[in-house]
Amino acid sequence: MRRLAMMLGLLLWAAMSHELRATSYELQATSDGDSGGGQGLAATQENSSLAERKEKMVNFGLKGGFTSSLFLVDDLTMGPVTIDEFQNRYRIGYFASLFMRINFGRHFLQPEVSYNVNRSSLTFTLPDEVSNASSLTPGEEAFIETDIHSIDVPILYGWNIIKEHPYQLAIFAGPKLRYIWGKKSKTNFNNLSRQQIDEQLRPFNIGLSLGVAVTIHPVFFDFRYDVALNNISKRVVYELPEGSTASGSEPRVRFTHRDNVLSFSLGIFF
Repeated sequence: MRRLAMMLGLLLWAAMSHELRATSYELQATSDGDSGGGQGLAATQENSSLAERKEKMVNFGLKGGFTSSLFLVDDLTMGPVTIDEFQNRYRIGYFASLFMRINFGRHFLQPEVSYNVNRSSLTFTLPDEVSNASSLTPGEEAFIETDIHSIDVPILYGWNIIKEHPYQLAIFAGPKLRYIWGKKSKTNFNNLSRQQIDEQLRPFNIGLSLGVAVTIHPVFFDFRYDVALNNISKRVVYELPEGSTASGSEPRVRFTHRDNVLSFSLGIFF
């Protein structure tokens, strides 16, 4: 009987040991399975991140902001007199733009289409020769003010100095095509003797854009300087004073200028 009890005890102990080992193996398998699931989840997230990055190879965006224009005068003459001393007065304009950004790692290509209203003002003192001929007070100030409406198409190449999602710091530059809307644009010549004086602007112009952009995705802002590469003034026409014998075919007011623009914009990526 004692031997039977001992044998039963040994069998019970062996069964319990086997059950404990089986439970241990099951727990280990479960743990391994959870670990594999975590790795699978990480792999899934990585794949999702890669897919997201692939989707963002092309971004679209919208931005708007303010501009400040500056005259670069190549030639300002009134009759035989050349005016060399004048003062630029900044005026605030505005713009809105749609763009597409194509990303290549740290590099990107960004074509844009924007509608701009740029405003400039130029002040100068009338020379004595002009004042005497025009019956104006010597030393009196005259003003030239412009409101230029244009559609600009810059094509920019950029490089991200910093690109750690969601932060980016980029520099960019590129050519800009510009169409000046003549019917909306206007140049005012104030305090001059000429009547119905008007400036005709060249409709198609070229320029260069360069700047820096800071992004906290999906919001960004940029500072930009646009350089005009050609004279935007085609001619200045006016009515001659009554009684004048001079021919009106050759205008006596000549205004050759470019307008460089400093802009600040705030935008968002879609």
